[in-house]
Amino acid sequence: MVSSDGSGASNPPKAEAKAETRLVTAGRDAKAQRGFVNPAVVHGSTVLYPTAADLHAHRGEFQYGRLGTPTTRALQEALVALEGPQCAGVGLAPSGLAAISTTLLAVAKAGDHILVCDNAYRPTRIFCSGMLARYGIETTYFDPLIGADVEKLFKPNTRVILVEAPGSQTFEMPDIPAIAAVAHAHGALVIDDNTWATALYHRSLEHGVDISMQAGTKYIGGHSDIMFGTIAANTAAWPIISEAIRVLGICAGPDDVFLALRGLRTLAVRLAQHYRSGLEVANWLSTRPEVTRVLHPALAGDPGHAIWKRDFTGACGLFSIVLQPKPQAAVDAMLDSLQLFGMGYSWGGFESLAIPFDCADYRTATQWAPGGPTLRLHIGLENVEDLKADLEQGFAAFNAA
Repeated sequence: MVSSDGSGASNPPKAEAKAETRLVTAGRDAKAQRGFVNPAVVHGSTVLYPTAADLHAHRGEFQYGRLGTPTTRALQEALVALEGPQCAGVGLAPSGLAAISTTLLAVAKAGDHILVCDNAYRPTRIFCSGMLARYGIETTYFDPLIGADVEKLFKPNTRVILVEAPGSQTFEMPDIPAIAAVAHAHGALVIDDNTWATALYHRSLEHGVDISMQAGTKYIGGHSDIMFGTIAANTAAWPIISEAIRVLGICAGPDDVFLALRGLRTLAVRLAQHYRSGLEVANWLSTRPEVTRVLHPALAGDPGHAIWKRDFTGACGLFSIVLQPKPQAAVDAMLDSLQLFGMGYSWGGFESLAIPFDCADYRTATQWAPGGPTLRLHIGLENVEDLKADLEQGFAAFNAA
């Protein structure tokens, strides 16, 4: 059960069902929910105590809305079941970035040194170079493909390694078990941004990660209508994370929690379709003359494919492509002509998206020089042939410009 402070700590189940079953059944309590399949959405701050003795002792199933409600408990129990037996608890945050910043504030202190992969989510880098630097925490970025050689970057005060597997723009795939072995030999914690695969396709806590974060805004929500983050931790790291969540006052809104739980119930079927459609479109794009490279770890020719095949059980709908060298006007003409692919800075919803990107200016440990314009695509739940046709007419606009 989730602890009474709403922290998300849970005892592992006696026998673990398959992932699809856990997604549907975990966190459901028919008696507490009075027979309803879904829990009620509890909008609450104050919790009343029956006696003065209970009040003095803070004794009760719930103490205060920020510390947990029946709604957050249901979601946390479901997430713990998804993350697997290595998970000691899951904290809820109001966004993916809040999950990242809360985690880093929890595990690093003034005078510490942290290592961050060079393909990390850009707001993560901004947080490290801004707030963490002001607090006296030094950040060194490393090549995501460095593997065990990350040890060369360790200092006596290195406390944390943060990886993103794969990077959500350039899709390099770090060797997490190799990096984790080095980190743990030096007494450092490993943090993984696991938004791309989710715990359904990559149980990162079972591959040496201590804290696994997700922007639940993406695939957990699945409908582009919530802001939400998760922080899953193993036994060693959970006390640190749960304390930070409590002290920093981190909590997610009740409606977003409910929508995240609803989205979680269908994650297996949605993500499977994103995986199939994304791989089909990626393979098709690899045959197009306008495309010089497809950046997708699940493709056999991708540099990260062997690690993906070893450590992951699936992929999602997000990947990038490198186009033939053309002026920006040609790329813009292609984007403006697309009818099914929207332009927006997110992913993981049911809709397909396309955005241009260029990370050359902020990569510091590696050089980003792909040789042409780059687009990040999210393949949604539309018909794949319709998506191909939309991209095909987009390429016609690209060539004409």
